[in-house]
Parts: sequence; structure tokens; C-alpha cells
Amino acid sequence: MAFLQMLHLKRINRRLNENSNLRLFPPYKAQPYAVIFHEVLYGVYGILRSDSPQLSQIFQQKVMGKKRKHSEAEAATREKKEEEVAPERPKRTLSGWKEKKDDQVNQTESTTFFRNKEKVLVTCSRRISYRYRHLMLNVVDLLPHCKKDNKVESKSSNGATLNELVELKSCSSCMFFECRKGKDLYLWMSKCPNGPSVKFLVNAVHTMEELKLTGNHLKGSRPILTFSSNFDKDAHWKLLKEMITQIFGIPKEHRKSKPYHDHVFVFSIVDDHIWFRNYQISVPHNESDKIARGGLDKMTLVEVGPRFCLNPIKIFGGSFGGPTLYENPFYISPNQIRALEKKKKAGHYVKKVKAKTRRKMHELDNPLEVDEFSEMWKE
Repeated sequence: MAFLQMLHLKRINRRLNENSNLRLFPPYKAQPYAVIFHEVLYGVYGILRSDSPQLSQIFQQKVMGKKRKHSEAEAATREKKEEEVAPERPKRTLSGWKEKKDDQVNQTESTTFFRNKEKVLVTCSRRISYRYRHLMLNVVDLLPHCKKDNKVESKSSNGATLNELVELKSCSSCMFFECRKGKDLYLWMSKCPNGPSVKFLVNAVHTMEELKLTGNHLKGSRPILTFSSNFDKDAHWKLLKEMITQIFGIPKEHRKSKPYHDHVFVFSIVDDHIWFRNYQISVPHNESDKIARGGLDKMTLVEVGPRFCLNPIKIFGGSFGGPTLYENPFYISPNQIRALEKKKKAGHYVKKVKAKTRRKMHELDNPLEVDEFSEMWKE
């Protein structure tokens, strides 16, 4: 056996010497531990090169370990990952943690629903008065889904700047407060970028600071929008109702809104003007006065503010311009009203001048008679 091992080792060294200068095994004349090591290597080599495949397979599995293929390793890792997937976390609600049932999960996956992603950009023009700026800030406080921006020059490129700002802010609507001559406030409501858009004249402005009403509601809570029956009469009122609903309606489950309905936005048409009011829904909290669900007898409305009136001027087909869809025939601009008032004041002065000239003409036509005793006491 030892003789065969020696021949085998010499044969391997000879082959290696032919190919390279390296030698795998030293000469057989070596120390006793080297002989033992060579015998072990030769035994391993003999098992691997043996004719019986079963013996070599058993040696690979037990001693050397079976090497897996790449595909088998990937399949094993996938199975481990699928087993190690963490369960879905329960949803946090106001009443506690709520776990989804299997039926609810299947229903939500199968049914698709519309999600309102409305965002409103609120901005104003330069040289706006403090009163109108406070009104804009009151509107911003009422709409948690809006975004504020810096002041914009009102005469710049017919709304192109505003459309670009709306796109940069990732909004879908815009409310632009435009102040002219420091006196007149115009409100633009526009659906960007394709329209339509409406231009209003804002009258009867009363901010929250100056009203000091007793009503109060949560900041960010969702309002209930109510409209008078006049909105369903004509086509332009229906369009305005839809635009106001989309802009003033706070989306459900918005990140800045609260899931409560504790106030009401009232839009009513009187004398072809839209009047806005904001009321708090007041409910008694005493134990004796608590009401059941649906009981509206003890609910009351307390006004919060602000107040303003919208006089529609024109409805355009595009965003901040475009073809005119509707024009108010009863609209009179503030400049015309001020010109009429000036004419009235000028009329008073003209009347005074005419009265003086008439008096002088009367005195010339009707002179006084000479008095005999006028110079009696002069002497």
C-alpha cells in the first residue's frame, strides 16, 4: 500500500513539474507526520476517483457538504422572506387601534374609489390694504387644504404667472385676491390649468377681528356646505355652485384636516349677489341636555365669521382668461359709482352758483325805492 502511494505521489509531482516550477508534495523521504498526511490525502483522492458513485456521493454529503445551485439558494431565500413578512399593523383611530378584517381587506382591494386630492393656492396682489389682507388670512384659516404664496403683480401677463405658480405648488385650484386703487377688491376663482375661472367683486367685507362674534369651532375641521335653492335655477349659478363646492370643500382624510363636522358654510343668493356666512354647530354638553343621534331640536347655530358678499362679473372658459361664458348685465363697476357720486356733489355747487346769479338778476330787475327820510338824521 505504501509503495503504491509513493508511486502515485511521484507521478503527480512529475506532471506538475512539467507544467510549472511548483511542487504539490515534497519528496517521500520526509518526516513521519508528513507520511500520515500524504496517506490521508491519497485516501481522499481514491474515494473521489473510485468507481462506486454511491461512496463518493456519501463522502460529499457527510464530509465536504453538498454545494447548492444558485437557483436553489435563491428559492430558499425567497421562502424565508415570505415566511418572515411582518403582519400588517392595525390602523389607529380616535377610539383606539382597529384591526382590518379579511373581508374588509378583500373589499378594499377589489373595489376602486375616487380620492379627492384638491389643493387650493391662495395669494393676493401687491399694494393690498390691511383689511382685505386680514380677510384673505381668515379664508386661509378656514381651508386646511390650501397653500399660501407671496404677493403677485396683478398686471403681469394675464394670469400666466399665476398658472405657473399653481403648477409649481402642485395645486388644482386658485383663489387670487386682487386689490385696485387701494379700495376695490376682486376675487378670482380658477380651476387650473384648463379653467373655467370666475371674477367677483367683493363687497360688505367684515373680518373675524372686527366682528368679535361668540362662535368658535375647531381649526381644520371639515365644514358642511349649504346652498340656497336659487343655485339650481340658471346654468351659470350651477357652474358657480360646482366651483365653490370643489374649492371650499375640504377633502376627506386630508392630513391637515380633522374628521369632524362642527361648522357650516352658507352660500345664499340675494339680489344676484352671493352672501357668505360661517356658523358653528353648537350642541349642549351637559349630562341632562345630551341629545341622541339625529336629534336636531336642541342644536343651534352660532356665527363665527368672516362675512363677505360676492358679485359675479364674468365667467371665462380658460384659467384667468379665455372666451367669455357669462357676463353679468346688472354689474356696475365701482369707478362708475364713484363718478356718479362726484356728479351729485358737483350738482350741489352748480345749484348754489345758479341761485346767486338769479338773486343778482332779481335785485337788478326790482330795485328799491328811494326813502325820503334816509338822510334825515345824517345832519
